[in-house]
Amino acid sequence: MAKNLNISPPLMAPVLVAEDWTDYALIDSGNGQKLERFGPYLFVRPDSQALWPKRLPDQEWRYDAAFTGQETEEMGRWRFVRRVPETWAISWGGIRFHARCTPFRHLGLFPEQSVHWRWCRDRIEARVKQAPKGEPPNILNLFGYTGLASLVCAKAGASVTHVDASKKAIGFARDNQTLAGLEDKPIRWILDDALKFVEREVRRGNHYHGIILDPPKHGRGPTGEIWKLEEGLNRLLAACSQLLAEDALFLVATVYAVRLSFLALDNSLEAALGTRSGHREAGEMAIAEQNSNRLLPTAIYARWSANS
Repeated sequence: MAKNLNISPPLMAPVLVAEDWTDYALIDSGNGQKLERFGPYLFVRPDSQALWPKRLPDQEWRYDAAFTGQETEEMGRWRFVRRVPETWAISWGGIRFHARCTPFRHLGLFPEQSVHWRWCRDRIEARVKQAPKGEPPNILNLFGYTGLASLVCAKAGASVTHVDASKKAIGFARDNQTLAGLEDKPIRWILDDALKFVEREVRRGNHYHGIILDPPKHGRGPTGEIWKLEEGLNRLLAACSQLLAEDALFLVATVYAVRLSFLALDNSLEAALGTRSGHREAGEMAIAEQNSNRLLPTAIYARWSANS
């Protein structure tokens, strides 16, 4: 006979929903696909989490381009129904940047990340307001991709170190900096393997007030370094924890496309932070469908801040 156990109520994971866009919308999802608007253009992309039926009839799934191939494949092809420029400008939070169709089915940005952009921006602005004549907060953006988090933090008043292993991605990020009119902001663009860079920074005795990391499941550094999330995540988080200044503001980690619970990521972050005080939370990220209550899950996250 099963025993009656005294079990605490189930943990409710915070779901962070990106609802602050005007230049992006998730129009519908289902049957393993999603229909989205980026600026004036409509796209269909595969999404394995969209298990449910489509809400809209097929005739309303009009689009300018669709990505062909499985979601798990690294490369695929875009099928264009109508002409889409190589790049076009969209904006968030008063920052303009480029969208583009890439061979990896992405469009140069991850809209759900706006929940972290806003969270980091608010903490940076609060620190700058407290000490307007002091040194700007020092922020490290690892796996920085096309630099949107870097631009948000720099505009908020931070000095940013942006690290990515892709020369092309850094080039896109610098193009975004120019389009945003933020060329005068203090951003260091560094082509390097994230883990190697972080561990060198630890040896140098450098520190940061905020760290943002969005590691891929698999990846390669600029000189052939192999990155595997399951093998390197704890080592990376531990090194990042050592880089946090005594008066640090935050650390935020996002993980996509892995069979991990947010609880696993949270446990790793807790272990890395050790006895450091502050507020920690973990959960899922999602995009809300337009004209619907349905949420499309996108990633898991764990983040720490000095204050809640």
